[in-house]
Amino acid sequence: MIKMKFLVSGLGSMGKRRIRNLRQLKHDDIIGFDIRKDRCDEVYEKFHIKAFTDIEDALNEKPDVMIISTPPDLHMKFAKIALENNLHFFTEVNILQDEMIVVIDKLKKSHVIGFPSCTMFFHPIIKKIKQLLEERKIGKTLAFLYHSGMYLPDWHPWEDYRSFYVSKRITGACREIVPFELLWLINNFGDISNVIAKKAKISNLEADIDDIYSILLEFENGVKGNLTVDVVSRIPYRQLKILGEDGVIIADWSERSVSYYTKKSGWVKEVMNDGKIEENYIHGDKPYVEELESFIKTIKEKNIPKNTFENDYKILKILDAIEKSSDLGTTQFIKN
Repeated sequence: MIKMKFLVSGLGSMGKRRIRNLRQLKHDDIIGFDIRKDRCDEVYEKFHIKAFTDIEDALNEKPDVMIISTPPDLHMKFAKIALENNLHFFTEVNILQDEMIVVIDKLKKSHVIGFPSCTMFFHPIIKKIKQLLEERKIGKTLAFLYHSGMYLPDWHPWEDYRSFYVSKRITGACREIVPFELLWLINNFGDISNVIAKKAKISNLEADIDDIYSILLEFENGVKGNLTVDVVSRIPYRQLKILGEDGVIIADWSERSVSYYTKKSGWVKEVMNDGKIEENYIHGDKPYVEELESFIKTIKEKNIPKNTFENDYKILKILDAIEKSSDLGTTQFIKN
């Protein structure tokens, strides 16, 4: 194994998950950074790693790789810091275009690997759905209904939802989840041609955010999609129904299952394992571990990343179109 020193920037929920992921991959040369001393103290207590409240002190430790798990509005700031210091870097889900073009341009001129998160590409349920679609188990794909929802105060039960980025309009929780879902939907169903959407604040949550997005998607291959993302569901939902000419596929993340039906096969169900679920988390670690493993392999083999910032930028343009459709009440066409 090639030895690498990892700097995890941002030691909140995702930063701690990424430290666990690195440990699961047998990487133990890890340091941390967070402006909050309590978080630095926490990761030292939990993982026995050094953590710094000053990024320059962390950089002086000469890391090789930066994992950026800061709030989304700081991703590009730390991506530029990584580039300036010739560090390969990984970011969590991106929801803001600010300076992404600058980062894309700098990446083209450097040997640094930049890898934006695409966790769902590695989820066993998503991989199974993709396999069934490619095998045409239900014939030609016609349409799907997909609901992704979870009550915002339950995201981080150990802290007040009003105190972190999900309660801010520009980095709001729904606004983060929409591109998170679009990424894998496009990977599985193809490019989107147009969208019609409505977003709104419908709850009494104490946050200036739209807490539900209802989106009609039309894909270039003719598939019609109905996507609902909310942060008001009092129990977590991630459920998908795909309609085909010869049958149906149903995926339920709570049940960890994928089922399909055709007249010939009847119902076929498979239970999927996404790994151990840590206390206070709702998703297993397996896809996150595989994602970092792919990132590290990309560095070692100098491959093209599984996801790119160019692709993320395209996804964020679709998010723009969704929000514009809601604001104007019109269909928005996507330039691919």
